[in-house]
Amino acid sequence: MKREEDQQLWDLLSHVPQTKLSPFFSRNVLRKIRERPRGIEWLRSWASPRKLLPVAGLVVALTAAMLALHQPVPRNRLESEPDVVAKIDPQDYDVVADLDELLATDENSLWDDDTQTL
Repeated sequence: MKREEDQQLWDLLSHVPQTKLSPFFSRNVLRKIRERPRGIEWLRSWASPRKLLPVAGLVVALTAAMLALHQPVPRNRLESEPDVVAKIDPQDYDVVADLDELLATDENSLWDDDTQTL
């Protein structure tokens, strides 16, 4: 940006006090970069018991709370009852088969009777 483009901005910036950097600024920045753990050291710093114990305690507490508050959904009574056919004794299968045949013939004859009356 040229000074001629925005003269008011440059005038305002000229009134701001200049900050002086320390002569050791670059040395201090490099020291901070070197102090940071790298690679596996970073993982080891997080895997220390000092940091893992509170996190593990929190996980255990949340799991216990979820298990304590979880209420299983009651099953519907109709789903739990077995079918009527399952309740029939094996001796009664012949009777049920005969009833099915009787109902089938009764339905057919009912329709046949209606057509004869027309």
